[in-house]
Formats: sequence, C-alpha cells, structure tokens
Amino acid sequence: MNARLNLFESHVAAKFGKHLFAAGQAVKESTVPATTLELVRLRASQINSCGFCTDMHAKDAAHAGESQLRLNLVAVWREATVFTEAERAALELTEQGTRIADGAPGVTDEAWANAAKHYDEEQLSALVCAIALINAYNRGNVMVRQPAGSYEPGQLHH
Repeated sequence: MNARLNLFESHVAAKFGKHLFAAGQAVKESTVPATTLELVRLRASQINSCGFCTDMHAKDAAHAGESQLRLNLVAVWREATVFTEAERAALELTEQGTRIADGAPGVTDEAWANAAKHYDEEQLSALVCAIALINAYNRGNVMVRQPAGSYEPGQLHH
C-alpha cells in the first residue's frame, strides 16, 4: 500500500507539521503522565481507524516501557482492570471528544466531572489539546492513506 500523497516530502505539509509538532511539545511539557498521553493518542487513533498513528503510538508506548497487556486492552478499557481510575477518565474524555464526528453529543458533564477529579485545570487543558491534536494527525493520515507497519519508535520525534 502506498500513500496517496507523500506528506514527508511536501513543503506545505512539512511546514504545517512543524507547527503541529510545536503544539505537541506544549502537551508533552505538561504534568499529565506520558503514559496517559500515549494511551489517549492510541485510543483516538483506534477510533479514527488511523493505522499509521495506531502503529506509531503502540510502538512508542511499548518502547517507553508500557506493557503489552495494557496496549492490547486499550480498545476495551471499560472491561479491563489494568487501567487506573485517572487513566480511565482520560480514555473516556478521549472517546467522547473523538466521537464528536460520529454525531455524538460531545463530552458529557459526567465525563468532564470525572476527569476533573483526577486532573487539575492545566492537566485538563493538556488532555483537551492532546485529544484535538491526535485527531488532526489522524484525519490527515487517513485522508492520504498513510500506510502502517514500518514505523520505528522515536522516528518522528525531533
């Protein structure tokens, strides 16, 4: 499978990507645990059927020490006992924030209140930004049919 468009060689996409990367740095510098951010990125990518980002974030999380068991269970986190209550709240926020495109009503007051039990306002801001950012990456990669499977951990981290 080949991508419809080579985003890695496009001047416009490279310039745009630098801005997205900079936005991601702000999230990375937050106090939200890196593990939680990878779980959020992985779950949104699964929902959006973004093979490239699913591959990337599963591999990056594993490379950073995340267990294969937890990675295997992200898609079914509600039925899994391996996630903390804070991670579960972040995953719920991710799902509701990502499924807006499916005609869902958005993030419920209950999901927001639950996340607010575990994260302060700066952390909630970082989670909202992380969810919005991964959704942007997912949409671009899905549109061009960026193939999955060849990503190497850290490949796109500058």
